[in-house]
Amino acid sequence: MTDARTEVLSRVGAALGRPGSGTTPAGKVGAAPRDVVVPRGYRAAGEHVAGSPEVLEQLVDRLVDYKAHVQQVAEADLPATVARLVRGLSAGRAVVVAPHGIDPGWLAGLGDEVAVREDSPASPLPATELDAVDAVLTAARVACSETGTIVLDGQPDQGRRAISLVPDVHVCVVRTAQVVQTVPEAVRLLGAHPERPLTWISGPSATSDIELDRVEGVHGPRTLHVLLVG
Repeated sequence: MTDARTEVLSRVGAALGRPGSGTTPAGKVGAAPRDVVVPRGYRAAGEHVAGSPEVLEQLVDRLVDYKAHVQQVAEADLPATVARLVRGLSAGRAVVVAPHGIDPGWLAGLGDEVAVREDSPASPLPATELDAVDAVLTAARVACSETGTIVLDGQPDQGRRAISLVPDVHVCVVRTAQVVQTVPEAVRLLGAHPERPLTWISGPSATSDIELDRVEGVHGPRTLHVLLVG
C-alpha cells in the first residue's frame, strides 16, 4: 500500500510519460522521451486581446472584489495621483520606498513633503527600515484579469520581493497593455525569463481563520492601490 505522496508522484510521472510510472509500461525510470506529447487541453488564451476594454473591466471587478483600490489614470496625471495617495498616508512627512529602476517621472509630484528611499540589490534596505516606511511604489510585469492577479518579476522598476511584501501599503502601476485575460497567457510571458523571482498579488494580503474572520496584512501589504495607466 502506497502513501498519498507516492501515489500523487506516480500519477504526475504517468502524465509526463515516464516509464514505470502509473499506467505507463514498466522499465527504466528516467526522463520522459522527447517524442512524448504532453496533453494541454486547457485554453491557451482568452477571447479578448490584452488591454481591451473587456479585459480591463474584468480586472477592475476582480481587484475591487478583493478589496483593492483601483484607479484608471492618464499617463500625464500619474505623478499627481501618486503624490496624492502617498501624502495622505502620514500626518507628517511621509516616507515611500521605490526600486532603483523606477521611472523618476512617477515621483516628480512628491516634492519635499515626501521622503523617497531607494532600494536596490546592491544597496538593499533592511526589513526594519522597510517596515517603518509608509508605502512602496512599484511597476508590474503582467496582470491576469480572470483571477485579478498582478505579477512582479523583480525587474529594476519592480525591485526585490521584500519591498512589495514588508511595507503596509503597496502602490502598483499597471499599464493597460500589460493586462491579459488568462493565466496561460501570463505564464507564457513570464516563461521567457524563468530565472526571475515572481510575486503574485491578488488583492491586499489577507487570511481568515476557521470561523472566516478576515485578517489583512498578515503576510504582505494591508492596503493595495492599483493605478491602471493607458
